[in-house]
This record gives sequence, C-alpha cells and structure tokens, in this order.
Amino acid sequence: MLWLRQPRERDGQNQFSMGTSMNTSTSRRRFLTAGSASAALVSAGIPIRVTAQAPVTLRISSSLTADENSAHYIWYQRFADNLRVGAVSRITADFFPNSQLGKEADVVQQVKVGSIDIMLTGSSIWATVAPEFGMLDLGYVFDSYAHMARALDGGVGGSLEELLQKRTACIVLGWGSHFAARSVYTKAPITSRVALKGVKLRVLPTSAFIDTFKVMGAVPTPIPFNELYTAVQTGVVEGFEHDASTVLATKLYEVTRHCFLTEHLFPPMIAVIGKRGFDKIPADIRPAFLRAAQEASLYQRALAGDKGRLAFEELKKLGLNFHAMTKEEHAALRTEMETQLWPRFAEQYPVTKPLFKVIAAAR
Repeated sequence: MLWLRQPRERDGQNQFSMGTSMNTSTSRRRFLTAGSASAALVSAGIPIRVTAQAPVTLRISSSLTADENSAHYIWYQRFADNLRVGAVSRITADFFPNSQLGKEADVVQQVKVGSIDIMLTGSSIWATVAPEFGMLDLGYVFDSYAHMARALDGGVGGSLEELLQKRTACIVLGWGSHFAARSVYTKAPITSRVALKGVKLRVLPTSAFIDTFKVMGAVPTPIPFNELYTAVQTGVVEGFEHDASTVLATKLYEVTRHCFLTEHLFPPMIAVIGKRGFDKIPADIRPAFLRAAQEASLYQRALAGDKGRLAFEELKKLGLNFHAMTKEEHAALRTEMETQLWPRFAEQYPVTKPLFKVIAAAR
C-alpha cells in the first residue's frame, strides 16, 4: 500500500560502556535479576510502568492526491513540519492519500472508532454524523473564503466543534480552506442556468448538496469521490461540482472540457481527530499538538487565493473552457437559496438559527 510518511531522524541508540570484568559480571547479574523480577510480575498479571515516552504514530486519511495543488496535502506538509519542533517531535504523522484507507463516509466511522486517527476532508462529509454541519454547504451561504473565515472564527466554527465533540467525541483540529470556489464541470458546455436544468451531476451524499442542486435545476447524484473519474468517463453522470485545484490535482479535467462558474460554494477544509487518536497524545504535549494543527490551518488558508488562481491558469492551458454565470443569474439563485433553502434548514436544525445570523453579520 502506498503511503507517505513524515520524514524524521532516528534517535541515537544508547551504548553500554565496558568496565572491569567484575563490573561486567555484576551488571549482568543485576540485569538477569531485574529480568526475572519483571517476568514474575507479568506472570502474576501485574502491569509494569514504563517511564520512557514512546513515540506516537498517527494515521491521516485524505481522498485527495499527495500533490502541491491538494488542499489536504498542503495542510499535512505544514502540520508535519510543525511536529518536528520541540516536545511534539515524539509524534509521527503518516499521510494516506487517494482514499487508500476507504471511502470518505467509511473513514468518518473509522475515525470515530479509532482505527484511523485523523481525517482531512471538506466539512460536508461530517454532516453524515452531525447534520448541522450541512449548513456550511448550502448554496451561496458564503460570499467568499474571507467571509467564510470571518464566520467560522466569529463563533460558527466553535459551535459546530462543540456539537461534533458531543455527538461523536471527535475533535476539530482546525478549519482550513479549499483552493477556489466550487463550480460545475461538465463534458458538454453549460453557459446558463437554463442549460443546467436536468443535467446529471455528481454531488456529495449529504442533504445540503442534494437540496442545493435541486434548487439549481440539476439532477444531483451522490457518488463517492474515488469513483468520480470513472463515473464521468463512462457517462454515469454528465459532470460534477468541485474546486479548480482539486480538478487539477486529480486530473478530472481529462474527462470534462467545460466549467460553468456558478461559484455556489466556498467550503472549509477540516481536520478532525478521533477520541482514541487524541488519547494517544501525551497530556503534557497536547496544547503544543493543538497549536501545531491550528497553525497549519491558518498557513493553509493564507495560500488558498494564490493556489486557486494558479489552478485556473493551468486548467485553461490544458484546454478547459470557462463560462461565466451572469450577475443576474447569480443574484437570483442566491435569493432563492436565502429565502427557501436556508430557512428550511434552520427550521429543521434549530441550533443553526443563531449561526446563520453570525454568517450574515460577517458579510
């Protein structure tokens, strides 16, 4: 199985110095005596306390590639760098890209039970266990990534973190950003909302994505991300919605030739650790561990704008055609979402009502 591991130096092994034959004989007798005593304790079922701090290895899952255009990999690289400094250098992070550890919906469950430690993903998939997270994926709820960051840092993120921890015992390590807004990518050209009607598009398996694209007039079709390339290639769906950097990193431009710039979503990237994964971290270095993850999130956010612009430029060079949505269509769609979709969601999940107000105030 292919995976990437954070490089690190090995600690030098302790060397035993040789003294006189008497010292050597005495040391050997002490060693044998201690070994016999330890064996006796183990046989009696009495645990032995080991005072040395053992290294900790964490497994990190991502559905994206280990690529400089991947929002997940950029976060991982910075996090891995941060873990090389100070007390947290006892922690090793192993990165498993391309859904090597399973489909995103399955990985969520594995993080919950502890067979995978950390998941890097869009916030949307966590709506499968905490539906309130779906508010972040409702069409046009954010105007930009700057707006998203203000809202999350202004209380929305903290409220959802608390909810997720109560619901699943999982902990949000940080809120990052994807690179560019999500838009619609198709084989045939889509140049207007009218042309989008009836088009079969792959979406994430959450109600927020499904409801958003129903309002937009498309036919939303939930498909796991690791099956998307083949689904488009074979005609199971006519296209999908995603951000430019992910399209570039995963070579989805090979199966689509057009992008309708709906810019319907500015979704956060999220790093989540399960309870068993977090319990592996020694208590004395947990604050430093959390700071390492938070700094990686802020670092990754700062790169998002440039990464997104470069991805668009590269996709154009590769022959992808971009079609702008008119301001009138954009405004009309946003109004429909605001008057129909957002209130319905808040009514279904009352805890999100004040969070929608925070989002509005952050515009």
